[in-house]
Amino acid sequence: MALAESIQLPLNAPIQDQTFLAGLIERGVAGDTAAFEQIMIHSQQRVMAMTWRMLGNDADACDASQEVFLRVYKYLGRFRQDQDFFAWLYTISVNVCRDIARKRGLHSDHFMPLVDEEGERAFELPTGQPDAEETLIQTQQRDLIARAMATLPDKERASIVLRDIEGLLTEEVARIMRSNPTTVRLQISYARKKITDY
Repeated sequence: MALAESIQLPLNAPIQDQTFLAGLIERGVAGDTAAFEQIMIHSQQRVMAMTWRMLGNDADACDASQEVFLRVYKYLGRFRQDQDFFAWLYTISVNVCRDIARKRGLHSDHFMPLVDEEGERAFELPTGQPDAEETLIQTQQRDLIARAMATLPDKERASIVLRDIEGLLTEEVARIMRSNPTTVRLQISYARKKITDY
């Protein structure tokens, strides 16, 4: 988490205009490095957040993010314009995280930082003006959830991160996970139950 707090990532300027994004991708495929750099700028925070949530430590998350963009650069020509770019990007991110976790033997013993795009902790509990005791309780609850998340199998962790933290629809998660919506719903249900039991 130290790295996440020590560097200030530029905010993802959402690319609202799909035509603009399509143009950047087309130029990137043609070898325009400035266009590819713009694609990276607009998506790097999503990738960094996703890799932190999946791998649970800064060093591996940075390595994974770097590998994600290397693969995006290498395979950008395979991206189909009728696809959702960010779903494609999440697919690459999940695959890279799985590869790194498998190579490095990362499993449930790693603590998972759960920080959303604004730098706030995910699973934030609604509060008014909490006192010190309430703040401590909330911090302990978030940390407990993070440890519970770290115990989940890769597919369940990826499904719940994509659905509950990234806010994707179940159908989008299923496409990213190369699964079907029913399986994803089951994975999310199992993950939520395991988190609750933990």
